Amino acid sequence: MFASIAGKYDLLNHLLSLNIDRLWRSFTVRTVPPEPGVPVLDCCTGTADLALAYDRAAGGKTTVIGSDFCREMLLIGNEKARKRGATGRVTLIEGDTQRLPFPSDGFGVVTVAFGLRNVSDTVRGLDEMIRVARPGGKVAILEFSRPRGPVLGRMYLAFFRHLLPRVGQAIAPNRYDAYRYLPETVMRFPDGQEMLDLMTARGLVDAVQHPLTFGIATLYVGTKPGASR
Repeated sequence: MFASIAGKYDLLNHLLSLNIDRLWRSFTVRTVPPEPGVPVLDCCTGTADLALAYDRAAGGKTTVIGSDFCREMLLIGNEKARKRGATGRVTLIEGDTQRLPFPSDGFGVVTVAFGLRNVSDTVRGLDEMIRVARPGGKVAILEFSRPRGPVLGRMYLAFFRHLLPRVGQAIAPNRYDAYRYLPETVMRFPDGQEMLDLMTARGLVDAVQHPLTFGIATLYVGTKPGASR
């Protein structure tokens, strides 16, 4: 399914969010900044937008790795890295977030943007992100959430359930109806306090949430226990 929409993935992300998704990623990088010399891992990296944002923020002083299970997405991400002169600093690998091919305790920041809800076992994916973070490192989850207001909430649901799938299918036709899958996963995925409780239950401490754009998206950040050095 993801391979079938890879070529239009960036266009649709920016179009359907009115380009606000760029601001959400920038907020993530500012809120959970890279540390010079300490590697960053972006899980479910897709076409590497967040990985490349971390590379820009690090100024070439930090290795950034992006992993994803969809090769077609990674091919586009590699081309973007090449055009931005980030080849060698940003490394993209094919990998499953449920079985990350990295040793434990290696990354200062472990992120995922709009991808954890696509992992078939959310808890296992989160556990793997925590495993590969170093003690004292940050785990950051940027994900769609559900606005709670009576007016905005209804408008959001109507857009998500009815308009978004039609626009997505018109621009990126695919036999999987991928843009109907998107709202279905968002509606099932834990958000707000439920996500904070899950992060705490899996061992993270000081878990906080940052609602963005009236709660349409939320950045969740937790810390892996232990000394950072």
